[in-house]
Amino acid sequence: MRKVLLAGLFAVCGVAAKAEQVVIAALGDSLTQGYGLIEQEGFVPQMRAWLAERGADVRLINAGVSGDTTAGGAARVEWTLTPEVDGMIVALGGNDLLRGIDPAVARANLDSILQVAEDRDVEVLLVGMQAPGNYGPDYKAAFDAIYPDLAREYGALHAGSFFEGLAVEGDPAAARDLMQPDGIHPNAEGVARIVAALGPQVLDLVKRAGR
Repeated sequence: MRKVLLAGLFAVCGVAAKAEQVVIAALGDSLTQGYGLIEQEGFVPQMRAWLAERGADVRLINAGVSGDTTAGGAARVEWTLTPEVDGMIVALGGNDLLRGIDPAVARANLDSILQVAEDRDVEVLLVGMQAPGNYGPDYKAAFDAIYPDLAREYGALHAGSFFEGLAVEGDPAAARDLMQPDGIHPNAEGVARIVAALGPQVLDLVKRAGR
């Protein structure tokens, strides 16, 4: 629920009250933080510029911590959601996958994050992660289901995959060209494609948070 200027201001100034700037926190790991990139090439600065180009008056806060898991996000979400924050992008789970963390544990952590957001009346865009097949089909099914399940439960917006913009059908080499040498983190062009794919859903979040 957005904060608005006091109705009395309208009476005094004789002009329509103007809504305040929407504040969005991007809670995530190194993918959000901008690992391996100069500041302006990272996810948050590129998304901020993408939104500004479309006329969205948004302050986007970089709440990404390199190496963070869903547990880390759950531990810091309360102090991340300061009173001025209206919406939150949650993009966590990649490091849980790298560590083979039990999907039930990851689900509980993300549930805790969404519960805090609900308690604070903060709108959420939950960005999914997909488990690799090497953990087995049961692990993959359990992990992949976390994001759509929780989004439905809490009425949050849901993006299927953080990496959706990097999909290059039939050309693995082209996908590799969008990654840094570690093969895990996108390069500046990769981030630009991620932002272009995810941007419309972030705009939806801004609209929800600004109501």
